[in-house]
Amino acid sequence: MSNLVFDESSSNRESSRGYAWWFSGDTFEKAAADEQRAHRHTFRQHVTSHPGRLTIIYFLALVVIATGMLLLPQSTPPGETTTFSTALFTAVSALSTCGISIVNSTTHWTQFGQAILLVSVQMGGLGVMTFASMIALAVNHHMKATQRLLTATELGTTKLSEIRGVLTVVVTTTFVIEIITFLALFPGLWSINRGDTGKTAWEALFFAVMSYNNAGFTPDGAGLHVNNWAVGMPIMMSAFCGTLGFPVLLNLMRCARQHVPPRRWSLHTKITLTMTFLIVAVSLAWFLLVEWDNPFLFKNADVETRLRHAVVAAVMPRSSGFDLSWMPQVSEATKVFMSAIMFIGGGSTSTAGGIRVTTFAVILLVCRASFTGHKDINAFRRRIHTNVVMTAVSITTTCLMLVLAASLALMLVSDASLSNALFDACSAFGLGGYTVGVAREDNPAALAILAITMVIGRLGPMTIAYSISRPRALEALRYPTEPLVVG
Repeated sequence: MSNLVFDESSSNRESSRGYAWWFSGDTFEKAAADEQRAHRHTFRQHVTSHPGRLTIIYFLALVVIATGMLLLPQSTPPGETTTFSTALFTAVSALSTCGISIVNSTTHWTQFGQAILLVSVQMGGLGVMTFASMIALAVNHHMKATQRLLTATELGTTKLSEIRGVLTVVVTTTFVIEIITFLALFPGLWSINRGDTGKTAWEALFFAVMSYNNAGFTPDGAGLHVNNWAVGMPIMMSAFCGTLGFPVLLNLMRCARQHVPPRRWSLHTKITLTMTFLIVAVSLAWFLLVEWDNPFLFKNADVETRLRHAVVAAVMPRSSGFDLSWMPQVSEATKVFMSAIMFIGGGSTSTAGGIRVTTFAVILLVCRASFTGHKDINAFRRRIHTNVVMTAVSITTTCLMLVLAASLALMLVSDASLSNALFDACSAFGLGGYTVGVAREDNPAALAILAITMVIGRLGPMTIAYSISRPRALEALRYPTEPLVVG
């Protein structure tokens, strides 16, 4: 792919048949012909010719580095020891922004160890290819076409020429939201810590990064502080913004700056917001109806406390993983329901995982079209391209098989029940950060299964598929003029 030529000129619009990424007409034909020629490739060419492989290599390299740093004596206090499996699982959990923790983050890790988790989550949240592209721009002042292509997919932009600008906006937006969250958290945490400014500043920074990137690691063992809205509300709002995804946030900012009405928002933004609020509403109704009389959750609690817990339970479990204390006490039906919510996940190219709400929306629209006898898949009076529909169906089918296989494997190695195994498998794939006890430090086999599931959930099945596909398969990355990003 390194020799592909991208033609983004306006003169090529006609031959591109309405695609926003305008490739020169014979690009893929040349790539296919090159594939058939017998010539030797160096290892470097073999790797860099497939952008998906670059992403996997970058991610695995970061896992090795983070694992090694967590094994350093400075990462744990005196008297604590970290096994290789614990360090590896924690590194994968942080870099994937999942947040499943098998040790007490407050007592097991020193501030140095917590700083490693913070940096790992930040890098995982911004995206592996985003960081790689930033390094390439800083060193070489340009990016190869293959790297630009995959970075565009990760960021959700539709034109290769937009990557530099979008990259700057994405990084700026991330840090601005985290700074706002830090400032909003400081007064509440300062009161909780009884005026300890240093501890308050560290916890506010830690929670700000973890909440926006939807990772459930905590610096003090207090979880979400659900009973203290001065702390719980900023964390919850930041986590909610993180689940929307960069394309939605960028589109909303552009529309607000240009005073564009909601009816003219992008199709991707409309579907993401609609499905997100719908899932939150359904989750809220479920917890109010099913768990209202749960004595383990709401023992002697008044109506206000029950409503507060229900709101948190409706927003957070899809991807964040804060406040684990109540999770094992929910009913079996709620475990299965939360598994489905985590499997759906958040917005495309967001810090959340799952198949993404846009993918789920396309599946629902396909069912509606099939039941009503329509051939076209439409949403908000706009037709969804066939390539997007095929991608959504393939992603959903593949991920269902993955979660089923992971659940069965967990049942075999841990003797867990179906609901518990399914819950932890969906939590790992959807980067939910919750566990009901299947992920344990004394079960390396279960940790390995969950770690692999987290890696696939973070990188996405499409990235892994592209890493083993031929360059011609990258033609599927072309979206219609107004793309709907799935997967």
